[in-house]
Amino acid sequence: MTLTVDVSADGERVPLSSARIREIARGVLAAERVRDALLSITFLSAPRIAALNRKHLDHRGATDVISFGFQRTRPGDPIVGDVYIAPSVARTNARNAGVGVREEIARLVVHGVLHVLGYDHPEDADRERSPMWRRQEQLLRRLVVRQR
Repeated sequence: MTLTVDVSADGERVPLSSARIREIARGVLAAERVRDALLSITFLSAPRIAALNRKHLDHRGATDVISFGFQRTRPGDPIVGDVYIAPSVARTNARNAGVGVREEIARLVVHGVLHVLGYDHPEDADRERSPMWRRQEQLLRRLVVRQR
């Protein structure tokens, strides 16, 4: 079993250590019974994530997280994916939701990894009632909140 997670801050201030971010991502992969994965998690500025959002998703403005999961060529190939997170957007989201920024960053790591694994959710008001969102919050409680 090989769960490789690379974390890059790209000059951004992130309130969780790279080791903790890797631990959370590996926890999601293990909980989802992934045996082999190559995952990168990169923290970007709001302008840089806005550029990715525009180029790849044709959406305007900065977002909190963008994920790309790459198609496996053969059964048994590792899961491969990239997760991009904007800490400045996460800070705003945390303040608006009344949660700590560390918890929000952890939530975005879980969210991004689940997207890489193929989970999806609606973009409307039902988003927080979706199976993906329920799984995300369950994993967040298991991997983060419980360990405080």
